[in-house]
Amino acid sequence: MITLTDSAAVKVRQLLTEEGADELALRVAVRPGGCSGFSYEMFFDGDIAADDTQQSYEEGAVKVVVDPASAQLLEGATLDYKDGLDQSGFAITNPNATRTCGCGQSFS
Repeated sequence: MITLTDSAAVKVRQLLTEEGADELALRVAVRPGGCSGFSYEMFFDGDIAADDTQQSYEEGAVKVVVDPASAQLLEGATLDYKDGLDQSGFAITNPNATRTCGCGQSFS
């Protein structure tokens, strides 16, 4: 299962509040594609399957769900959020990735 840093959880909560969609969960998935073989996908989702892995952050205010196939590839990964001059946005650090592309959005 992927872990969210405090800054990522706070940003996800902020985005959910801005969307007026507090009941949704953040779905993190791995899909085939990208220049290195797999790419990350993140979106808000209200359709949670029985076999999805779920985890809560921010005292339950942020829910993260991952499908079983993606969970294997995201085991031990961390989702962070940075807001600075040199870096801004979400980034996944994945110990399972043996190779990443230059854009940082795909891996193998």
